[in-house]
Amino acid sequence: MKDPLTPLRSHAGGGPLRAGQVLVACAHGTRNPTGRRLIAELALAARRLRPGLVTTAAFVDVQPPTVVDVVAELSGQGRPAVVVPLLLSGGYHVHVDIAGAVAAAPGTVAARPLGPDPRLAAVLLDRLREAGADPHDGGTAVVLAAAGSSDPRSVADVENTAALLQESWTGPVTTGYGSAARPPVPDAVAAARAAGARRVVIASYLLAPGHFHDKLAGAGADVVTAPLLPDERIAAVLLDRYDAAAG
Repeated sequence: MKDPLTPLRSHAGGGPLRAGQVLVACAHGTRNPTGRRLIAELALAARRLRPGLVTTAAFVDVQPPTVVDVVAELSGQGRPAVVVPLLLSGGYHVHVDIAGAVAAAPGTVAARPLGPDPRLAAVLLDRLREAGADPHDGGTAVVLAAAGSSDPRSVADVENTAALLQESWTGPVTTGYGSAARPPVPDAVAAARAAGARRVVIASYLLAPGHFHDKLAGAGADVVTAPLLPDERIAAVLLDRYDAAAG
């Protein structure tokens, strides 16, 4: 499949749209082909919801083009842009990588990350149900597994998402991280069992398959859910972030 994010897109009837701001969908980047496809399809879903929207891709790691290069090129062309982090919390990539790129590019602003948001918690709940977990079973504990960051703002965002999910879950909901933050996911799973859970389910708080999701299978849980994508609710969150920053 051709990556639908890479070039600047136009509306159905002609050349690039000149009015309005370009949505720069800025993802982390992954070598996983399914992950790349799902992230690209997220922008397609946003354009289906918003005909005429102009989008282009940028990444903070692993994949080109970098967010620095993309926003510098748009700024040099005099094209206003909104960078929307396709990230679930506000860690280093949001507050340093993206913020630095935007600060160096006149006419460009940054939106806040996708999470926390009640719609993401609703997608998590659906993934748990799809995996066979019962939200009304008090003996089933959930470990919300995030990529992790040393930035306390990112940890707070993940904790807020866990609190949103807890509103719909009878058993305990705790958090675990793939790197940087504590506790690591295997430790969080072990702690849930030690606290008396009959069953522990990892809710993958990741957009798409990749390095961190692959590690979850070995974390000791009974079940691991699928990542959040694909789901059009996430495209709606993306558009809300864009609108808030553009407005």
